Amino acid sequence: MSINALILTALFMALVLAASMQGLAASGHFPRRRKAPAAAAGVGAAVLLGSMALVTASLVGGTVAALNFIPWYAAVIGGGLSVLATPLVLQWFPDRFVDGRNALLAFAALSVAPAVLLLWVWCHL
Repeated sequence: MSINALILTALFMALVLAASMQGLAASGHFPRRRKAPAAAAGVGAAVLLGSMALVTASLVGGTVAALNFIPWYAAVIGGGLSVLATPLVLQWFPDRFVDGRNALLAFAALSVAPAVLLLWVWCHL
């Protein structure tokens, strides 16, 4: 693989890792608990569902862009490694952060960044 393909594979892995971390953080918000009624409606629900939609769109767009440049086996291995590393990386963050809205927003933003870079490369090459 060329150095360009390695860089694009690393971007794809970062995208999958950020999306997996957001998914794991979002899974802590289901089912709706009585002790967190503020997250069940209003702004909390909008942040939860909006961040999930943003991550899904960035994951689809980034994957389509990445698969035009990297071999499928590199995408499978890199994406699988990122998914397997997600629980280990998420442990580095404090529980207060992971259980709140800030994690949803941060991980959604972290998934958009590599997706935008991958889409930019795809459009300009």
